Amino acid sequence: MSTYLLVHGAFHGGWVWQRVTPPLEDAGHRVLAPSLVGLGDRADQLTPEVGLDTHVEDLVGMLTFEDLTDVILVGHSYAGMVVTAVADAVPDRIAELVYIDTFVPRGGEAVADIMPGMVDAFTAAAEAHGDGWRVPPQTEPMGDGGLYGVTEEPDLSWVASMQTAQSLETFRQRILLTNPEALAAIPVTHVHCSEGGEDFKAMRAAMPRTLPPADLPPERLHVLPTGHDCMITMPRELAGHLLALAPQPAPTGLAQCRTP
Repeated sequence: MSTYLLVHGAFHGGWVWQRVTPPLEDAGHRVLAPSLVGLGDRADQLTPEVGLDTHVEDLVGMLTFEDLTDVILVGHSYAGMVVTAVADAVPDRIAELVYIDTFVPRGGEAVADIMPGMVDAFTAAAEAHGDGWRVPPQTEPMGDGGLYGVTEEPDLSWVASMQTAQSLETFRQRILLTNPEALAAIPVTHVHCSEGGEDFKAMRAAMPRTLPPADLPPERLHVLPTGHDCMITMPRELAGHLLALAPQPAPTGLAQCRTP
């Protein structure tokens, strides 16, 4: 049995994984899909001080308190920042890192460094509608890309209604990495969502680095022909890729071969 820790992206919550969790659990694995502090069902905990470090410390505390090891740590979108920092903090507890349609940050970077145009827009939205620190979620479809690549009802309305605001600090705070060698030793897999509408593709193309990484070995890259929220639009396909990462049990009950 493996333990999966699924970490959602910006403005989302643990709710976004509810279609991926059953296939993993049906295969006998343990699945944790918490909401990050201040988001989803923890929206009442949102304050101006909630930052990247808040999210990292919360998950590190969970892993440590429950003494979890050999964890398959999965991060979607903004959570690429979170899972990288968590793996750096407790590398001995992580068996595999999975990045879903996101980037791998370098030490000293913030989301604002990687996607400056997007964070500029978040800053303007926070100043206009969030007391200068609270970024309201996108609730109107982005043209043909819908919301995060979700285009069909009733899912489109569901995603719009479930999103919650996020602190601007989470996008501005820089990641601090202290165990680069141990972090680099953890196997990494990427899941890339190749669709999502022209607006979303243009935003991705404006990033200073290739997404997914250009030097990624082919066996470490899985492409899903869908939009950004693949856990909603292609949950079983995503679950299949995640299940393939779990160690396979050794065959039992095989007769021993004997020479005559």
